[in-house]
Amino acid sequence: MQVLDYLRELISFPSISSVSNVAVTDCVEQWLRQMHFETERISYQDARGVLKTSVVARRGPQSGSGLAWFGHTDVVPVDSWSYPQAGPWQADVVDGRVYGRGSCDMKGPIACMLAAVARIPAEQQHAPLWFVATADEEVGMLGARSVAAESQLYRQIVAQSAGAIIGEPTSLRVVYSHKGGRTVQAVSRGRAAHSSTGLGQNACMALIPFLEEIRRINDELETQPQWRDERFQPPTPTLNLLLHDVNTGINITSPLASCQAYFRPMPGQPADELTERMRSVAVRCGLQFEITFASDPLYTDPHSPFIQELLRISGRDTAETVAYGTDGAVLTELQSMAVWGPGDIAQAHTDDEWISLQQLELGTTLYEQAIRRWCC
Repeated sequence: MQVLDYLRELISFPSISSVSNVAVTDCVEQWLRQMHFETERISYQDARGVLKTSVVARRGPQSGSGLAWFGHTDVVPVDSWSYPQAGPWQADVVDGRVYGRGSCDMKGPIACMLAAVARIPAEQQHAPLWFVATADEEVGMLGARSVAAESQLYRQIVAQSAGAIIGEPTSLRVVYSHKGGRTVQAVSRGRAAHSSTGLGQNACMALIPFLEEIRRINDELETQPQWRDERFQPPTPTLNLLLHDVNTGINITSPLASCQAYFRPMPGQPADELTERMRSVAVRCGLQFEITFASDPLYTDPHSPFIQELLRISGRDTAETVAYGTDGAVLTELQSMAVWGPGDIAQAHTDDEWISLQQLELGTTLYEQAIRRWCC
């Protein structure tokens, strides 16, 4: 099969993160088995009881460092779709582009890696090649977390110090670092009543001093040197705030209100200290407090042999950073890791998502070269 054949079939699976990804994982696993991979399934039920599964596969000798490639099979929802010629689950090729949900993020990179593997007979390998396709990257990297906790083949990747490629779209620029993430939630509970009676307790009021502290923290993140890293763009953790109130009328005191704060720490920054500062303020205000998401920055020394070899393969001089996160944020046991994949991140999650045929062909060629460099 060619890269476009793989991509057409992958796009046909509506594997948004809110539904089961078992069908698309079955398809990927079947292809891997046809190419003589040993496979391992890691499954779990999400918070809504939906079955999710990841596949971890290995081909070639058990000894040696080799190469591990990581991608995810889930895609973001299709709340709107503006491409008129075809729907989101039908790959359409026009003017050098492949349109469809997940074409860029990241079924296109998966297709490239599958097509690259198909070009190399298994008997040519003298070191192992691992292929990992995870669930739920888009909603907290849950699949990667379960792989890191439960997979025996992943233990081999770590123990054998394999080079690791996270295949997220980077336009095939070599990325040595990305930001991490922290999301905290503070919940205030009051008592509903008609606002004219004075008998209610407005939950929003208790949030006010907490929000004042969040504003101070945001100001610090944007101005203090310890929170700046000029290697990134933007060079600050870009705190974002979301408020929610269940109230339905101005004449009702709000019984429940909450806020979420999300910031993106960079390597070496004291993210946990900051979340504990938020927690102490929440407790002082009588709020329920929870850290709902945590991931670490990805960082590999840009002068390391692994990064330098990827630069050589890709024909580039300098490795880069990105502001978004990947499964690499929870695969922190891997010592040599880069984000490197076809497609432009600007096209990810859009309502006319596409990837260029040029990126698909180049991605397949470069992935083939990487496999031959570390496995053959």
